[in-house]
Amino acid sequence: MTTIADSVRCPCLSGSPYGECCAPYHRGEATAPTAERLMRSRYSAFAVGDAAYLLASWHPSTRPASLDLDDDVRWYRLDILGRSAGGVLDTEGVVEFSARFAPGGEVRERSRFVREDGRWLYVEAL
Repeated sequence: MTTIADSVRCPCLSGSPYGECCAPYHRGEATAPTAERLMRSRYSAFAVGDAAYLLASWHPSTRPASLDLDDDVRWYRLDILGRSAGGVLDTEGVVEFSARFAPGGEVRERSRFVREDGRWLYVEAL
Protein backbone atom coordinates (compact mmCIF):
# COMPACT_ATOMS: atom_id res chain seq x y z
CA MET A 1 0.00 0.00 0.00
CA THR A 2 1.24 3.48 -0.89
CA THR A 3 1.08 6.11 1.82
CA ILE A 4 0.17 9.60 0.69
CA ALA A 5 0.02 12.73 2.81
CA ASP A 6 -3.38 14.14 3.71
CA SER A 7 -2.34 17.46 2.15
CA VAL A 8 -1.72 15.96 -1.32
CA ARG A 9 -4.41 16.29 -3.99
CA CYS A 10 -6.72 13.30 -3.80
CA PRO A 11 -6.11 10.66 -6.49
CA CYS A 12 -9.83 10.81 -7.45
CA LEU A 13 -9.15 14.30 -8.87
CA SER A 14 -12.01 15.93 -6.96
CA GLY A 15 -9.74 18.92 -6.36
CA SER A 16 -9.73 18.37 -2.58
CA PRO A 17 -6.81 17.18 -0.47
CA TYR A 18 -6.73 13.44 0.19
CA GLY A 19 -7.26 13.98 3.92
CA GLU A 20 -10.53 15.83 3.26
CA CYS A 21 -11.70 13.64 0.40
CA CYS A 22 -11.18 9.87 0.23
CA ALA A 23 -8.90 9.27 3.23
CA PRO A 24 -11.74 9.37 5.81
CA TYR A 25 -13.52 6.60 3.89
CA HIS A 26 -10.34 4.53 3.58
CA ARG A 27 -9.70 4.90 7.31
CA GLY A 28 -13.26 3.96 8.25
CA GLU A 29 -13.94 7.39 9.77
CA ALA A 30 -16.89 8.09 7.43
CA THR A 31 -19.06 6.40 4.82
CA ALA A 32 -19.55 7.68 1.30
CA PRO A 33 -22.82 9.64 1.06
CA THR A 34 -23.44 8.87 -2.63
CA ALA A 35 -22.65 6.18 -5.18
CA GLU A 36 -20.29 8.56 -6.99
CA ARG A 37 -18.37 9.34 -3.80
CA LEU A 38 -17.99 5.60 -3.19
CA MET A 39 -16.81 5.11 -6.77
CA ARG A 40 -14.26 7.91 -6.36
CA SER A 41 -13.04 6.46 -3.07
CA ARG A 42 -12.69 3.03 -4.67
CA TYR A 43 -10.66 4.53 -7.52
CA SER A 44 -8.42 6.23 -4.93
CA ALA A 45 -8.08 2.90 -3.12
CA PHE A 46 -6.76 1.37 -6.36
CA ALA A 47 -4.36 4.33 -6.68
CA VAL A 48 -2.95 3.88 -3.16
CA GLY A 49 -3.15 0.07 -3.19
CA ASP A 50 -5.76 -0.31 -0.44
CA ALA A 51 -7.15 -3.78 -1.23
CA ALA A 52 -8.80 -4.05 2.21
CA TYR A 53 -10.98 -1.00 1.51
CA LEU A 54 -11.89 -2.29 -1.94
CA LEU A 55 -13.06 -5.58 -0.46
CA ALA A 56 -14.91 -3.88 2.41
CA SER A 57 -16.80 -1.63 -0.03
CA TRP A 58 -17.77 -4.53 -2.32
CA HIS A 59 -21.22 -6.08 -1.95
CA PRO A 60 -20.96 -9.55 -0.32
CA SER A 61 -22.96 -11.17 -3.16
CA THR A 62 -20.25 -10.35 -5.71
CA ARG A 63 -17.13 -9.78 -3.56
CA PRO A 64 -14.15 -11.97 -4.39
CA ALA A 65 -12.47 -13.89 -1.58
CA SER A 66 -9.27 -11.90 -2.09
CA LEU A 67 -7.86 -9.17 -4.27
CA ASP A 68 -4.29 -8.88 -5.50
CA LEU A 69 -3.39 -5.42 -6.82
CA ASP A 70 -0.58 -5.04 -9.33
CA ASP A 71 2.19 -2.89 -7.82
CA ASP A 72 3.44 -2.03 -11.32
CA VAL A 73 0.19 -0.25 -12.28
CA ARG A 74 -0.03 3.49 -11.58
CA TRP A 75 -3.54 4.95 -11.69
CA TYR A 76 -3.40 8.60 -12.75
CA ARG A 77 -6.73 9.87 -14.12
CA LEU A 78 -10.40 9.44 -13.30
CA ASP A 79 -13.20 10.95 -15.37
CA ILE A 80 -16.83 10.63 -14.33
CA LEU A 81 -18.79 10.24 -17.57
CA GLY A 82 -22.29 9.98 -16.14
CA ARG A 83 -24.45 8.93 -13.24
CA SER A 84 -27.97 7.72 -12.69
CA ALA A 85 -29.55 7.94 -9.23
CA GLY A 86 -27.12 7.06 -6.42
CA GLY A 87 -27.87 10.20 -4.40
CA VAL A 88 -28.24 10.63 -0.67
CA LEU A 89 -31.90 9.53 -0.75
CA ASP A 90 -31.49 6.66 -3.24
CA THR A 91 -30.87 2.97 -2.60
CA GLU A 92 -29.41 2.17 -6.03
CA GLY A 93 -27.23 4.00 -8.50
CA VAL A 94 -25.05 3.65 -11.58
CA VAL A 95 -21.83 5.57 -12.24
CA GLU A 96 -20.07 5.52 -15.60
CA PHE A 97 -16.38 6.37 -15.55
CA SER A 98 -13.08 6.16 -17.34
CA ALA A 99 -9.93 5.38 -15.34
CA ARG A 100 -6.48 5.59 -16.88
CA PHE A 101 -3.38 3.83 -15.73
CA ALA A 102 0.23 3.38 -16.73
CA PRO A 103 1.63 1.61 -18.52
CA GLY A 104 -0.84 2.62 -21.24
CA GLY A 105 -4.26 1.44 -20.24
CA GLU A 106 -7.82 2.53 -19.63
CA VAL A 107 -10.81 1.01 -17.88
CA ARG A 108 -14.19 2.29 -18.96
CA GLU A 109 -17.11 0.97 -16.95
CA ARG A 110 -20.69 1.47 -15.86
CA SER A 111 -20.75 0.35 -12.22
CA ARG A 112 -23.83 -0.56 -10.22
CA PHE A 113 -24.05 0.36 -6.54
CA VAL A 114 -26.59 -0.29 -3.79
CA ARG A 115 -27.05 1.28 -0.38
CA GLU A 116 -27.70 -1.13 2.47
CA ASP A 117 -27.91 -0.17 6.13
CA GLY A 118 -26.83 3.36 5.20
CA ARG A 119 -23.67 2.21 3.35
CA TRP A 120 -23.06 2.34 -0.38
CA LEU A 121 -21.51 -0.83 -1.83
CA TYR A 122 -20.13 -1.67 -5.26
CA VAL A 123 -22.08 -4.54 -6.84
CA GLU A 124 -20.89 -5.09 -10.40
CA ALA A 125 -19.87 -3.73 -13.77
CA LEU A 126 -22.77 -3.48 -16.20
